[in-house]
Amino acid sequence: MVSFNKLTRTLAGIAAAALIVPLAACGGSGNGGTATAEGIPAKGTDDGTEITLWTRSPLERQAKNVVEAYNKSHKNQVKLEIIPNDDMEGKVGGASQTDSLPDILAGDVVRIPYWASEGIFTDITKQIDGLDNKADLQQGHIEAGTVDGAEYTLPFITDVSVMVWNKNLYKEAGLDPEQGPKSIDQFVEQAKKVAALNKDGVAGSYLAGQSGGALVFDLFPSVWADGESVMNKDGSEATLDNDSMKGVLDAYKELANTTNGLGAGSKEETGATWTAPFANGKIGVMPYPNTSTTALFDAEKDGGFEVGVAPIPGTKEGKTSTFLGGDAMGISKDSKHVAQAWNFLYWLMQSDAQKEVFADQGDTASNIQTLKTAYKDADPRIQTINSVIIDGNGQTPKSPASTKPSTPLAPRGSCSCRTPCGVPVTSRPTTRPSPTSCLPSDSVVMLLTITHQITAITE
Repeated sequence: MVSFNKLTRTLAGIAAAALIVPLAACGGSGNGGTATAEGIPAKGTDDGTEITLWTRSPLERQAKNVVEAYNKSHKNQVKLEIIPNDDMEGKVGGASQTDSLPDILAGDVVRIPYWASEGIFTDITKQIDGLDNKADLQQGHIEAGTVDGAEYTLPFITDVSVMVWNKNLYKEAGLDPEQGPKSIDQFVEQAKKVAALNKDGVAGSYLAGQSGGALVFDLFPSVWADGESVMNKDGSEATLDNDSMKGVLDAYKELANTTNGLGAGSKEETGATWTAPFANGKIGVMPYPNTSTTALFDAEKDGGFEVGVAPIPGTKEGKTSTFLGGDAMGISKDSKHVAQAWNFLYWLMQSDAQKEVFADQGDTASNIQTLKTAYKDADPRIQTINSVIIDGNGQTPKSPASTKPSTPLAPRGSCSCRTPCGVPVTSRPTTRPSPTSCLPSDSVVMLLTITHQITAITE
């Protein structure tokens, strides 16, 4: 068993090192793309050009809704390619080296700082700053793609972390199905009561123990809710050695030591099937991505279990936060149709488009004004999800992009081991790697050497 006083001290040191050590095998080069955004109209050009867009599979439904709406209303036509999440880094790396990136590239916001610093995108600072509603957009998605004052990205799809619980299991466990956890202690208490049902295949909670991205998404909001931080203000140093982080890890330690406390496979879960156990009705309560809640609500209408939704609490009752995640997008360095690509980006930033493709579909808009005005008749749970963004307590952490490797972005298979964020690998180590032996290619997930520590406490 791991000493948690030692663990929290170790986490801070490990994470700080990870922030400043570049990924030697998967580096990149360049300070900007070859395409140019000079001289394009403020709204871009809509002249019937085919433009290409790459996005990752977890957000396929939302991406298809966006592209379908744009294609119906514009002469330009977007050709969408959905890429498996684990393949994204390798595909982008390979295409970057062969100058074959799509016109528009969307990716997990935690990857964006790395991509932007490696010259993957075209500088669209003038266009972004020219948006009348720039202040209403998800600033974390813009800041993630800002390097040395140059802006490269805008929000594509917003994904935030929330707490969900199975109301049916809560009723069976004698819990109030309308009251989710308001603190980490309540989270543990409620999960343990579900665990005590001793139902076949049912557990109190679930954890993606081998997915760095899922873990930061799930665990960090509780730290922020307490008013603590995971990094210092300029992102140069980890600040994980605090009581809140220890409290969160202690909570999962307690569940790991409880029969049925954590679902089977938590220790090995890489993120590929992270949401499935809850969706299948086998988990009592857990942090969850809001982009996956729509499917839960639809299943509920078809006779599935009832779902509760609340913000993620801290260790102190009454405070909440969220990880402002999802995907940001930019125009790639290889685009030959920058004006047309900007037309797509400009259109999607407008309130009317945000309402059509997100609000009307039960998804979360990236425009704050849309969140405030377009959901009055929405499911109350969707309004709850929106509230965690509107209240301004969520965060999208970012570390400096200044420590850039000197080698080009590596194509698939060139990394030496599997990183928590799913960077392609040539081989998976048979033993748990040391915290700095396998660094992911994005700054935030670098913090999640916690992955290996979480795995350790469940053994």
